[in-house]
Amino acid sequence: MNTTHDKPVIGLLGGIGSGKSTVAAELASLGCGCVNADAIGHELLKNPQVKAELTERWGQGIFDQAGNIDRKALAELAFASPQDTQALNAVMHPRIRRSMVEQIATMQADPDIPAIVVDAALLLETDWHELCNVFIFVSATEDIRAERVRRARGWNNATWKRRENLQIPLDIKAGKAEYTIDNSISESSLREQTHLVFHQIIHGK
Repeated sequence: MNTTHDKPVIGLLGGIGSGKSTVAAELASLGCGCVNADAIGHELLKNPQVKAELTERWGQGIFDQAGNIDRKALAELAFASPQDTQALNAVMHPRIRRSMVEQIATMQADPDIPAIVVDAALLLETDWHELCNVFIFVSATEDIRAERVRRARGWNNATWKRRENLQIPLDIKAGKAEYTIDNSISESSLREQTHLVFHQIIHGK
């Protein structure tokens, strides 16, 4: 079901390590409201009902000594098989979507926000893309993305590839987008491209 929008709701697409969150931050600096699915997910892991459902599936091994969900331990179990990944998504995705809808509605009602950005790794893999009405594809070379992921997340190439293979191929993501930002050049280039695309989305030029 598509949603009616009063202002642009920009969905960010791209591979793991492409820099979608960097583009989101730059758009935020231009006044955009940001909806971050990862941040919503982290907050949901504190929810008692979510904890109970995850424990039922994977047991007490997903908790740290303080009684909080250890995201790394959960990820190792939840991404061990397609069935486990599906089980995690069944718990998390509907809740994340409800929070996204609420945040977008609040931002739509704020006259000081010119546009809304949705930063979600699985935007096309879920029905979350239905909340957006324009898409930006953030590109970067494979070598650059691999290095970013290694530095930021500590993943080796095998882990990175396994996670990315769970997502829709990059050429399909790129084909869905009206705009592309190349994040392989420099920070200043990324900033310039983001400002240009923002202007085009807002003013249609």
